[in-house]
Amino acid sequence: MQLTHYTSKFKQHQFPVTVICENVTNAPNIGSLFRACDAFGIEKLIFCGADIPLGRKMTKTSRATEKVVNYQVEDSALETVSNLKKEGYKIVALEITSDSKTISQCQFNSKQPIALIIGDENFGVSEAILKLTDTVVHIDMFGQNSSMNVVQATSICLYEITKQLAQK
Repeated sequence: MQLTHYTSKFKQHQFPVTVICENVTNAPNIGSLFRACDAFGIEKLIFCGADIPLGRKMTKTSRATEKVVNYQVEDSALETVSNLKKEGYKIVALEITSDSKTISQCQFNSKQPIALIIGDENFGVSEAILKLTDTVVHIDMFGQNSSMNVVQATSICLYEITKQLAQK
């Protein structure tokens, strides 16, 4: 028997993970990020940049999760990441670089809060932020394309992170 939203057996749980979006400005992507962060029990979602579209186009894909996900909007991703680093967060960027490692190779634990940085839909995470990271992770891909939609990639990373945190 298929379960509904009301009959599923999922238990709510919040993980010490903050997702920081550096210049993610596509309204449907923003709405989908709210849904992903809600689904994975993320502590906070921070949008950084100018003109973050939080209107009707975003709510169409968020399915009201913007009402339950703790979020904020900040001007500077660099300043936000710097502050979280000072607060003791493990800074993890989702980006393909010459020294990035696959997300499944990384070890996460709940003793240190995690800040997952995702980048602009076209240009990724900035060099300035990459210099602040403790770890840069990517998702192994086996087709011709070397990237995927920012929300899909974020969801895959959040799955791996929360899977590890739930086991500890």
